Amino acid sequence: MGLLDKQFEHSNIIITSVDSLLNWARLSSLWPMSFGLACCAIEMMATAASHYDLDRFGMFMRPSPRQSDLMLVAGTVTLKMATRVKRLYDQMPEPRYVISMGSCSNCGGPYWEHGYHVLKGVDRVIPVDVYIPGCPPRPEALLEGIMKLQEKIRNESLAQRPQPKLVGELV
Repeated sequence: MGLLDKQFEHSNIIITSVDSLLNWARLSSLWPMSFGLACCAIEMMATAASHYDLDRFGMFMRPSPRQSDLMLVAGTVTLKMATRVKRLYDQMPEPRYVISMGSCSNCGGPYWEHGYHVLKGVDRVIPVDVYIPGCPPRPEALLEGIMKLQEKIRNESLAQRPQPKLVGELV
């Protein structure tokens, strides 16, 4: 116990860091963008429904990227759709997170070898924080992926987070 802990022992004061407070607020109210591309979207919708209830995590689907801080990429990303995924990701405010859900968005799925039109993983156009395997993954797997992302957010630091690039800035 430190000196401050003994001084405020019987009062309702919590001592914490700004990083811990912001990370707690961020992980307790993730707002995912509803962005289903194929069959994994059915499992994503089932996770948001009453049986699995994403609301208990403080999450509810947002229709606009400007109101979202989490992109759930669920399904096959074609080359034509990849530019739209990148544009939507760029429209999301910082800090933003991405969960790749299912074999197709992780690595191209069953189309990776013969599908000339399929992107071989969404991580080729946007950075991915959590990968959820499966074809399609069950709602329990998505809930576990969300908890992994929450753990990642809990351990972040504002000082060590990379600064966002400006639109049109060269890498």
